[in-house]
Amino acid sequence: MTNRSEECNFTSIDSLAKTLQFGISIPTFILGLVLNTLALSMFCCFWKKQTKTSVYMINLAIADVLLLLSLPLKLYYSVTEAPGLLCAFIESLYFVNMYGSIFIIVCITVDRYICIRHPFEGRANQSPKCAILICCFIWAIVWLCSSPMYVFHKDENLKCFHNMSEKAWSIPLIVSVEIFGFLIPLSAMVFCSAQNISILLNQKSRDKKKEEDSGSLRVITINLVVFLVCFTPVHLGICLQCLVRQHVIEDCSLKQNISLFIQVSMIFANLNCCLDAIFYYFAAKEFREKTNMKTVIELCPVFKPCAIRQDCLQWKNISSSAPTCLAGL
Repeated sequence: MTNRSEECNFTSIDSLAKTLQFGISIPTFILGLVLNTLALSMFCCFWKKQTKTSVYMINLAIADVLLLLSLPLKLYYSVTEAPGLLCAFIESLYFVNMYGSIFIIVCITVDRYICIRHPFEGRANQSPKCAILICCFIWAIVWLCSSPMYVFHKDENLKCFHNMSEKAWSIPLIVSVEIFGFLIPLSAMVFCSAQNISILLNQKSRDKKKEEDSGSLRVITINLVVFLVCFTPVHLGICLQCLVRQHVIEDCSLKQNISLFIQVSMIFANLNCCLDAIFYYFAAKEFREKTNMKTVIELCPVFKPCAIRQDCLQWKNISSSAPTCLAGL
């Protein structure tokens, strides 16, 4: 997605960006794949009763795994030429799962807001059928919206995520991506998170619920911060790159900085795959209560040190005291 210009040389910029991509993306790929695969296995094997939250989390894990699987292809074909059709597929796979993750995260946040705001209705409406339909709708929409990717390349053989046609950077398209792909989800995240925090802070009997509210507030805050850190830079970079391709920005040095910024911001967006597993799955009440920790340790001995550490036990106690409505956070 970097810009190419006859007046500017981007060789050093791309070289630095590739070094950062390999240095960060490889650990992200390994850690994210392990965490999300483990989370999927736990939800499928140990979560006996499926709920709306579990459906969202399973779909989120699938989106993260598919995005992680696209990373090796992205790294390889961003430095090696490939047929335009193959590039279109790789780019489509990458962006479909990134935006799929964004929309599913928003659905989890909205669902928790409804549960906290209207606890009785929220608890009664935990049928997974509605969540399944919503997830199917999300997948259908993001795949449909990715179809123009197949006509965005100018050449038959090229480096993926580079040298897209001017159609890819048309103002109506970029504005649509920014509004529907980021600003609307961001607004929903900020509103629901702010309302959840406000409700929790204003609950009665603060002395009795101080510990559980502290844990819930922590998860809500981290959730919002992770969303902002992972997805805000890449959408800012897309906006700036659009200005470059529309010849609004002409300065060579600024073009180079924007080129580096958008490539680095995509690396940070990938980190969300690891953070999802940490802050969503292992904070779920059902995951803790219905998973036999001895079995987990036997299957994955790496968790043995964590299981005996006092800080892990303390986090478990804080999280497990959260109300049912807050558990899916």
